[in-house]
Amino acid sequence: MLNIHNLSISFQGEYLFEEITFKLGVGDRVGLIGKNGAGKSTMLKILSKELEPDSGQIAADKDLSIGFLKQDIDFEFGKTVLEESYEAFKDIKDLEAKMEGINLQLAERTDYESESYNQLMIDLNDIQHQYEILGGYNYQGDTEKILQGLGFKREDFNKLTDTFSGGWRMRIELAKLLLQNNDVLLLDEPTNHLDIESIIWLENFLKNYQGAVVIVSHDKMFLDNVTNRTIEISLGRIYDYPKPYSEFLVLREEIREQQLAAHKNQEKQIQQTEKLIEKFRAKASKASMAQSLIKKLDKIDRIEVDEEDNSVMTLNFPVSITPGKVVLEAKQVSKNYGDLQVLHNINLSIARDSKVAFVGQNGQGKSTLAKIIVNEIEHQGQLHLGHNVQIGYFAQNQAEYLDGNKTVHDTMIDAANETNRTKVRDILGAFLFRGEEVDKYVRVLSGGERNRLALAKLMLQPFNVLVMDEPTNHLDIKSKNVLKDALNRFEGTLILVSHDRDFLQGLTNTVYEFKDQKIKEYLGDIDFYLKQRNVENLREVEKRDVIKEVPKENVNQSYEAQKQQKSLKNKLSKVESKITQLEKDIKAIDVELAVNYDETVSKPNFFDTYQAKKDKLEQLMMDWESIQEELDKF
Repeated sequence: MLNIHNLSISFQGEYLFEEITFKLGVGDRVGLIGKNGAGKSTMLKILSKELEPDSGQIAADKDLSIGFLKQDIDFEFGKTVLEESYEAFKDIKDLEAKMEGINLQLAERTDYESESYNQLMIDLNDIQHQYEILGGYNYQGDTEKILQGLGFKREDFNKLTDTFSGGWRMRIELAKLLLQNNDVLLLDEPTNHLDIESIIWLENFLKNYQGAVVIVSHDKMFLDNVTNRTIEISLGRIYDYPKPYSEFLVLREEIREQQLAAHKNQEKQIQQTEKLIEKFRAKASKASMAQSLIKKLDKIDRIEVDEEDNSVMTLNFPVSITPGKVVLEAKQVSKNYGDLQVLHNINLSIARDSKVAFVGQNGQGKSTLAKIIVNEIEHQGQLHLGHNVQIGYFAQNQAEYLDGNKTVHDTMIDAANETNRTKVRDILGAFLFRGEEVDKYVRVLSGGERNRLALAKLMLQPFNVLVMDEPTNHLDIKSKNVLKDALNRFEGTLILVSHDRDFLQGLTNTVYEFKDQKIKEYLGDIDFYLKQRNVENLREVEKRDVIKEVPKENVNQSYEAQKQQKSLKNKLSKVESKITQLEKDIKAIDVELAVNYDETVSKPNFFDTYQAKKDKLEQLMMDWESIQEELDKF
């Protein structure tokens, strides 16, 4: 499918990667990994032909189609969710416009026997045939199915995309991509804005995907569940193994250990040979033997040990003055967005030096309460901060607050004060922005680099309460570990919103579960919480949360509901069969009209019969919609 040969690209004179070669074939599901800034997003841009490499070639099958989900998207406002999703079907929509134009002409004209009218009928038949081949009769259903899989509800379909957050707009972009049936899918951090249900749905979709998939992600479980191959970019080279992420790490370490052992043995042999050469050189009778050993040494194929990139940021959160015993207290706090109630009468008290985790399914109010705590959004009820409380806040979409037209250095200088302005370069260096990298514009940074910059900005102001909403999004594995170590050392109060069990382990001593507009307190760490909920991981918790429970008060009611649901499904199936048959009948008549118009229309009561079929089809469509609405209530 795709053959990458001797690919190189450099920025500001330094190679990001040099002369790398690999192939992508049907069924390959590749996890593209590496530290932040290693070149993962750049590689995806090159594969999508959005960026030209300095050298090398990319050979592709003829008519190969590539879909690319970027971290940053340009979104056109003013369309509904469905209208934006239908943009995936440009060819089908063009054919629909043509059919509409022809049907409008046919309705207005009365010269039924003219050659031009007959040509319109032939054109309409050709377009309808193309329309059917492209899936024109199925695309609306497919669109709704994928939107629902990604977490949208039917009532969302006709809402304007303007009313949705960046994360939900990213889901629409992902839906468009999945609907296009591309040969190759390039996905840059696809799970960052998805809840657990949607992630599991996407995993199943990608497992059954017929083409090739290349995924950049820092979600270990997602990579393990989806990929069958891992390519690591490290220090300008790639390491390519047919294993999912966790197995790749084990294999990579085993290979490196073998390389180290072989390299050590070879070094011993070389040292022994060099000693013999020095010994024989001193004797004229042994000079030829010394020369022979020198030639032998020159011919040795030196064993190389794969380099490891161990550069990581150094991170310590500054603590300000000591606050009062209670850092925040919430009484009867509620929040709704229009008709959607997210939080209802929340009561919460957090003591000084507490380490708190907010967990639960997306949309249950975790980020909302975090924003209420930092006074970013209005709410009902009371929330009071304690004496001398100074809050540091890292938002889930923190990178969106950065100005793309500023450089890394200017971003920090503008946020600094007189006391720490001179330390800006030192702080940036600790976050791996060194040398000329500080002069990069924010808009060209990867998602991980932007998060690193946002974390660096936090260092400029001391605080005693730290609120962090999904801080590990976009961070590579090593950076996650550095952040975790820093939070373990943080001596203030910590409030952490996260889906990542590995990250939360050992960080918090109280867990608040968000569910059904309420919160529930668990006085223990994340492992204690999961044990209380009798599950292995947070995925299971969040998946269970959306399972509808059968009402316990009346089992007979449940049985009756099941019978009614089954009856409606049978009705729906019968109506769908009738619709399919009628559409075939009408299509056959259209073909007859196009081929032999005069003979067809001369049949007794032709137009009455033809119109009756169309009317019947319209009525059946209305019946289908009505039954489907009844089913949706279940």
